[in-house]
Amino acid sequence: MQQQQTPPEAPEQGEHEVQAQAQPQRPRLNRDATVIVVVILVIAVMLIAGKRLTRPQTPGASISGSNAALKGKPAPDFQLADLDGHNVRLADLRGKAVLLNFWATWCPPCKIEMPWFVDIQKQYGPQGLQIVGVAMDEGNSHDAVAKFAREMGLNYTVLLGNDKVADQYGGVDALPTTFYIGRDGKIVTRVFGLVSHSEIEDNVRAALKQGPAVAQNSPPAAGAAR
Repeated sequence: MQQQQTPPEAPEQGEHEVQAQAQPQRPRLNRDATVIVVVILVIAVMLIAGKRLTRPQTPGASISGSNAALKGKPAPDFQLADLDGHNVRLADLRGKAVLLNFWATWCPPCKIEMPWFVDIQKQYGPQGLQIVGVAMDEGNSHDAVAKFAREMGLNYTVLLGNDKVADQYGGVDALPTTFYIGRDGKIVTRVFGLVSHSEIEDNVRAALKQGPAVAQNSPPAAGAAR
């Protein structure tokens, strides 16, 4: 009579075996997370691009093109409010060289060059230079811009910018963007991004040489931090 054979018991699963079975799922989770991040980034880029493309362009005088094409063209006139609520027109600065700087409080390169602008305004202001910073922060940004200007010790005119003025100057798609304007109101050159202190000075000197000078008995810069 044959004895009934008992089937061998299955080995118990240890903790390391459970972990081994769970491990293949991790790459999938990582892959899913990566896909979600990519989708969010794509949507964000599309929203920003869509806002730019669908924004109505401002009619009237505007400039665009290479530096060579811009040189000698009249800088488009505009009127913006300073931090004290006073309206400032670019045309009122005719006879001075103007460093027109488009910036924003969230722009790291802008923050780097601002102490240089403070020094350059002190050095070349008596010779007829006026630095004008146009803040391109979106929304109701007066308080944030004013606080930032005070913290940075800005001694030059700060204006609250808008899309209309940005369009007049070719869209200003990169910050900082700086235009150097001669005493005659014509563009000397345009610079994208951060450059050296010495290059800024060279451009300022070139702007001071372009056009006739006027008597400099003007009051302190409007909208400067106090």
